[in-house]
Amino acid sequence: MVARAGKKAAARKTRKTRRRPLRAALRFVWRWAWRGAAVAFALVAGLALLFALVNPPRGIYMQAEAFRLGGISRDWVALEDISAHLPRAVVAAEDANFCLHWGFDMAAIREAIAEGGRRGASTISQQAVKNVFLWHGRSWPRKALEALITPLAEAVWTKRRMLEIYLNVAEFDEGVFGAEAAARHYFGVAAANLTLTQSARLAAVLPDPKNRSAARPSAWLRQRAAAVRSGAETIRADGRAACFES
Repeated sequence: MVARAGKKAAARKTRKTRRRPLRAALRFVWRWAWRGAAVAFALVAGLALLFALVNPPRGIYMQAEAFRLGGISRDWVALEDISAHLPRAVVAAEDANFCLHWGFDMAAIREAIAEGGRRGASTISQQAVKNVFLWHGRSWPRKALEALITPLAEAVWTKRRMLEIYLNVAEFDEGVFGAEAAARHYFGVAAANLTLTQSARLAAVLPDPKNRSAARPSAWLRQRAAAVRSGAETIRADGRAACFES
C-alpha cells in the first residue's frame, strides 16, 4: 500500500514537472504577443498622427495593383483643389451621415443586418482606413483591424482630412486612384473642374469601379448618378456637408 502511494506521488510529481515548461512557454508567448500588439498599436497610432499632416504613401492594395498592372494612375490633390461637387456627391453616395458619426454609422449597420447583410454599411472613414492601412477582402481579421483603427483615425484626423485622404486613395477604375486621376481618365479635365453631373457619375462608380464606367454609363448608372446628384444638393442644403466645407 505504501509502495503504491509512493508511485502515485511520484507520477503526480512527474506530471507537474512536465507541465512547468509548457506553462512557461505559454506565458512567454502570451507576454510577447501582448508586447507585439502594443508595438503594432503604437506604430499605427504614430502613422495616423503623421498622416494628419503628411499625405500617406501607397497602401497595400494600391501597391499590389501597381505590381499586377505594371503601374497605376494617381496624383494627390488637396481638397481645396477638387471641385466642391465631388466631395458632396461622394458623401451623398457612400456615407450621407459622414458628418454625424464617429467612424461607424450604427443606423446603416442595423439596416444592413435587418436586410441579411445584402447591403454594405462601411463608412467613408472605414474605407479610408482600409485603403491606407490594410488590405482588401472580406476576412474577419481585416474587419477587426478596421474596427480598431477607424476610431483612432477619427480621433486624430479632421473630417476634411478624412475626406481628402479618401478622395485620393479611392479606386475609380482599374488602376485609377484618386479624384485627379479619375477626372482626367474619364473626362479629360482636372478634378477642380468637374461638373455636378461628372462628379455624380464618379461617385456612382465607387462601389464597383472595375465593372462601372463614368464615361460610358449604363442606363442604371445614369439613374444612380441622378439620385446621387439630388442627394448632393440635399446634404448641402440640410447641413450634412458642413463638416468638410467649413
